[in-house]
Amino acid sequence: MPDWLATLAMRIRRSAFAFPLAVLVAGLMLGISELGYQTASSQLAELADRVQTRLQLSRLMRRIADAESGQRGFLLTGHPEYLAPFADASIDAVDSLTQLKRLIDSHGDAAARTDLVALDRHARNKLGEMDEVLSLYKSGRQTTAHELMMSGLGRDSMEGIRSLTDKLTQRENGQVALGLGYIFDTLLLNRIGVATMTAISLLVLGMYLRQRRQSDSDRQLQQRELRAERDRLEQQVQHRTQELTELARHLETAREDERARLARDLHDELGALLTAAKLDVARMRPKLAQAAPELMPRMVHLVEALNSGIALKRRIIEDLRPSSLSNLGLLPALDILCREFGERLTVPVQTQLSPVSLIPTSELTVFRLVQESLNNIAKHAQASRIEVELSAQGDEVAVCIRDNGVGFDAGAVGTARHGLVGMRYRVQAEGGRLLVSSAPGHGTELRAWLPTAPVGLNSP
Repeated sequence: MPDWLATLAMRIRRSAFAFPLAVLVAGLMLGISELGYQTASSQLAELADRVQTRLQLSRLMRRIADAESGQRGFLLTGHPEYLAPFADASIDAVDSLTQLKRLIDSHGDAAARTDLVALDRHARNKLGEMDEVLSLYKSGRQTTAHELMMSGLGRDSMEGIRSLTDKLTQRENGQVALGLGYIFDTLLLNRIGVATMTAISLLVLGMYLRQRRQSDSDRQLQQRELRAERDRLEQQVQHRTQELTELARHLETAREDERARLARDLHDELGALLTAAKLDVARMRPKLAQAAPELMPRMVHLVEALNSGIALKRRIIEDLRPSSLSNLGLLPALDILCREFGERLTVPVQTQLSPVSLIPTSELTVFRLVQESLNNIAKHAQASRIEVELSAQGDEVAVCIRDNGVGFDAGAVGTARHGLVGMRYRVQAEGGRLLVSSAPGHGTELRAWLPTAPVGLNSP
């Protein structure tokens, strides 16, 4: 595209009057086209009527000739079979006159209407003269019939019919020629309009394609820049995710280490204190029974309190650092956890635990996941049935905790969901994934998948 044309196209495209002008031109072309169509349709309808008029004139002339032939055949031969064509031709001639009157009246041509009146008179005179001759002949007055035929009345009527028919036909031919000329002019105008619109359309299409290529080029450049920026952001996200995963693993390790330290302190110090107190009470009990028997109920209460404190200490230590996991393995530890939870909450906990292969940190993650889920069920679920499943699925270990409690909106975000967020980060830190399915009134299902331990690294 030349530079000057591209500059002009740019100016037109940027002009505030470009769109209204385009709409005006398009509307004008459509108006001209529609006007031409309506005019051409009217002319075609009129041409059809005029062609029909010519056909009726030809039919009238032919049927009068057929009637005259039928009349002469009967007069010459006396055979009645010639009367039927005469009667049919007479009826058709009258029908043609009726059709001609309707068609010429629709044209609004006064001269043609005058000629049609004269043609109607001559045609009816001719038909009447032939019918009168036949009537005289059939009544036995052949001489009178012959004299009527030789009088020249029928010849004069026939010459008038031919003259008027030719005159009307020529007038209709002239009108048809005028109508065809007007239609050709309209078609030429439409042709010019179509050619103009085609040229404008091609110009607009060329401008559009050029703009489209430029837009595609700009879009591809933007896409390349967006891809580069997206790759950079993805690298940053992956780097930040890796850092967060390592931080989460470090925090979990630090928390477990702190729990282990607290468990050791409770076991070593608090346990020693409670055990020493229990031993002292045991030594004092026989002497107190002799010296002050009224204090024995208080002594019994003190022993029970010490036993409860020792049991509480053991339960806290188990919560901080489950010894059953380290000493017995994952399956017995989960079985003990679920059984004690069911006894404490008086809710049946159904377990389906299969042997799996996990690294120690993943085993601890599974144990904590089940422990945290059971604690959440005890606090919020109001469940009457709990199911815990552990199974191997190919290269992964699947954990499922399911209850029939009140459920919650899993899509809601709030402070009450921080425990689930912590679970998810802990599972992801071990290379696994977590899925929570719940709805109000339909219980909760928590599923986690963790990778199995490589060969040689699985826990005993």
